[in-house]
Amino acid sequence: QVQLVESGGGLVQPGGSLRLSCAASGSIFRFNVIGWYRQAPGKQRELVAIIVRGGVTTYADSVKGRFTISRDNAKNNVFLQMNSLKPEDTAVYYCNAEEIDYSGSYQYYWGQGTQVTVSS
Repeated sequence: QVQLVESGGGLVQPGGSLRLSCAASGSIFRFNVIGWYRQAPGKQRELVAIIVRGGVTTYADSVKGRFTISRDNAKNNVFLQMNSLKPEDTAVYYCNAEEIDYSGSYQYYWGQGTQVTVSS
């Protein structure tokens, strides 16, 4: 069973930075895509940043130039460096991974989430 465990959330002032980590149980090479989503109160969950197996990254327009997704293949970790944080970045951030199982079906996994609050 795949487990994704997020850490690194917290309270930060506008303009500050945080680095989120997602630790996967097992090799992250098994995943076609791994990345971060977020959900603010009263809003739908939305994509923040993802990285595919080949290394190509995709970002939401709202975070381009401020957030950077990266991975440490040796330690099976994925990171989200968040700079120049804004109050509208406040949300629960979730790690997500997609893989194709032995039967050819897509499987999706979610972490438990970590709260990020941007406030003065």
